[in-house]
Amino acid sequence: MVEKIKKKIKKLELLSPAGDFECLNSAIESGADAIYFGLQDFNMRGRAKNFKISDLEKIKKICDKKGIKKYLTLNTLIYDNELEGIEKLIKKVCGYVDAVICSDISIMLLCKKYKIPFFVSTQVSVSNVESAKFFKKLGCSRIVLARELSLNQIKKISKVVDIEIFIHGAMCVSESGRCFTSQFLFNESANRGKCIQPCRRKYNVFDDKGNSLKVDNNFIFSAKDLCTLPFFEKIKSSGAVSFKIEGRNKDPVYVSTVTRVYKEALDDKLSEERIKELIEELSYVYNKGFSSGFYKGYPTRDDFSKIENSSATEKKLFLGKIEHYYDKLGVGLLKLNTGSLKIGDFVYIIGKTTSVKRLKIESMEIENKSVNEVKKGMSVGIKLPNVRVRKNDSVYKIVKKKG
Repeated sequence: MVEKIKKKIKKLELLSPAGDFECLNSAIESGADAIYFGLQDFNMRGRAKNFKISDLEKIKKICDKKGIKKYLTLNTLIYDNELEGIEKLIKKVCGYVDAVICSDISIMLLCKKYKIPFFVSTQVSVSNVESAKFFKKLGCSRIVLARELSLNQIKKISKVVDIEIFIHGAMCVSESGRCFTSQFLFNESANRGKCIQPCRRKYNVFDDKGNSLKVDNNFIFSAKDLCTLPFFEKIKSSGAVSFKIEGRNKDPVYVSTVTRVYKEALDDKLSEERIKELIEELSYVYNKGFSSGFYKGYPTRDDFSKIENSSATEKKLFLGKIEHYYDKLGVGLLKLNTGSLKIGDFVYIIGKTTSVKRLKIESMEIENKSVNEVKKGMSVGIKLPNVRVRKNDSVYKIVKKKG
């Protein structure tokens, strides 16, 4: 009875991706309760920047200072010749992470050996109560459920063990990610973190006699992104304790935007009007259109993307870097390496410590004289009210993408 009461009052966790330090700090500043990250080996985002072993102490220091949980992904398949190496890695991460997210039982056993909590990855495709009981008995602290489950199925399994579910981001056409297409076509295994995403390409379809078939969408394998914001109140009452944002390959602007939006949704019950406003903000950053995945039923043809690249309504153009920040004046000196900037433009300022700042340019000066526009090669002081930036922070102009 006491255990049930504890589970009911357990704080819901917003879990954000961190592919590098800029993303890590952006996630924390935007309201994440926990971050998940990979090292250079043994994780499902092998093509992301990822971190080095030597970064673990800095990651721990940043997160512990803010009370942020940190989870390491070691969720690829492991071969016999790698067992010694993975054990050495597990020993090295002891004391630096709060849990390891893994799919291979060899890693689960090593986590038990070295007393590191472990979460069962979505790669394992846990889809029922009995499987959940098995992994709980094995010693897992949490299960990231298969992505093919409905909210009702999730609620049932959540009574057995702590559950983590995805709430936003890219979806593999194989959903839980155990796809062999990249391995079969290009000898680059998705299950080893090396997927080159052949599902995102356009295909011609032929019948067994070689006749070309007309289809209304040649991106026949390209799933839209998951977006649960329109029904997030149902997500919060699903029984899951952790809500995960996909995106370790994404940039700091994506991490910052999506984390901030879902933090607001987690903390408050949003009006229909506010949901519409926030969905528009989500559309600013990388996406392939939005879908409810399997949460509200089986996906239909409308849940497949019809474009090759992103549907984002905004893009960022690199301008240059901050050369100096005058703290007392609240002014940053920007050297434009390319492009132009004028009063009224919106910019992102991005840095490892600064994270992501979005602001409107309202005042610019050159040698104490106000200017309305600057171009490539010029240095300009820009007023930064309530924003602290740092030398070498990158500055990008935000422009609307043409429909």
